[in-house]
Amino acid sequence: MASLSRAPQQWATFARVWYLLDGKMQPPGKLAALASVRLQGLHKPVYHQLSDCGDHVVIMNTRHVAFSGNKWEQKVYSSHTGYPGGFKQVTAAQLHRKDPVAIVKLAIYGMLPKNLHRRTLMKRLHLFPDEDIPEDILKNLTEELPQPRKVPRRLDEYTQEEIEAFPRVWSPTMMVKHVWIVLKCNGVRSLRPEDYRL
Repeated sequence: MASLSRAPQQWATFARVWYLLDGKMQPPGKLAALASVRLQGLHKPVYHQLSDCGDHVVIMNTRHVAFSGNKWEQKVYSSHTGYPGGFKQVTAAQLHRKDPVAIVKLAIYGMLPKNLHRRTLMKRLHLFPDEDIPEDILKNLTEELPQPRKVPRRLDEYTQEEIEAFPRVWSPTMMVKHVWIVLKCNGVRSLRPEDYRL
């Protein structure tokens, strides 16, 4: 009778969990690394390469992903139709304008193992360009994953107390003195530092 008591425990171990991940202001590579682990089931102690124990991952706000530096113009996605002259290249910005889900999808596809399981794992990936998620998927969600990178706040989101409490490298009087010394060294003699106090 021990097998009957272990049945619910085994069902809970192999049950598929639905994770929600917000892609707003996140790099596609970081999202892909986090999602590929959940899709394969690498986070589970019962993981095996031949056992299909991966979970579902829902990523929203893929339209608002962020690349660092100038990668929107430098990163190139290429494909080939198989026919002569069928080599195509587009930048990340062009691909993102055409399909706001494609960059995250290609990043996750590249991080999954290159075998026959990859198509099955990709079927458990659900990507949405905005926050509009269908109701049937929302019912299945069980856990929200933390964003891999902290989202920076805009300047208008800070309160006046936080701005005043922010540490300053230069005080305003030191800045005026420094500017006056630089101007004096360059031969400017008509300015007085008293006129430029902040």
